[in-house]
Amino acid sequence: MDRDRSFLSFLQWTLIVVGVSLLGFWAGSRFQGWIGGNAEIDRFERARAEVRSSAVQPTTEDSLPLERPVDTSLWAEDRIEEYEESLDHKFDAPLAILRIGKIDLEVAVLAGTTELVLNRGVGHITGTPLPGEAGNVGIAGHRDGYFRGLKDIVVGDVIEMETLTGGSNYTITETWIVEPPDVWVLEPTETPSITLVTCYPFYYAGSAPKRFIVRAERISD
Repeated sequence: MDRDRSFLSFLQWTLIVVGVSLLGFWAGSRFQGWIGGNAEIDRFERARAEVRSSAVQPTTEDSLPLERPVDTSLWAEDRIEEYEESLDHKFDAPLAILRIGKIDLEVAVLAGTTELVLNRGVGHITGTPLPGEAGNVGIAGHRDGYFRGLKDIVVGDVIEMETLTGGSNYTITETWIVEPPDVWVLEPTETPSITLVTCYPFYYAGSAPKRFIVRAERISD
């Protein structure tokens, strides 16, 4: 009887030891997996931080003249107010800078032609080539804002377009006054060109009924 009791006691302790060992092994495996998983997450976070810190941004909003003083002497009062309100909004980096020395114009070309964009700068017309690309680049602006000075340009005046990769000069070859549906002015061209679009007449109470178009062809890089 005592021998059987001793054997059962020995077996009981043996099972306890084995159970504790297995539990310890399981817990150790889970802990190692948890540590390893967090290490991979940390590695990922470090790699992402390195990519972000080493990425060279070719330009930012602050590196292009969105915040330079703007000559608003020809602008409508309402347009000036809307421009000032747009200063509180953050925009993506400009696509280009448009300059026309004849009328002392220097303005950022932003993506799209929303009212907010056109209050802040001039806008690249979606569906046309990007500034600097071949084809017919469409750019829109307000007649009572940045593009009011277009009333004084003539054929032969020079337009400069500066992009992130370089600059090009264009000479004005034609101007038109068209109806709003006349989108043929944005059709592709064989010669790299810029087409500026604004409302017309330049001084008009209410919504202007026509469009003033300026076409310029690239002459040099």
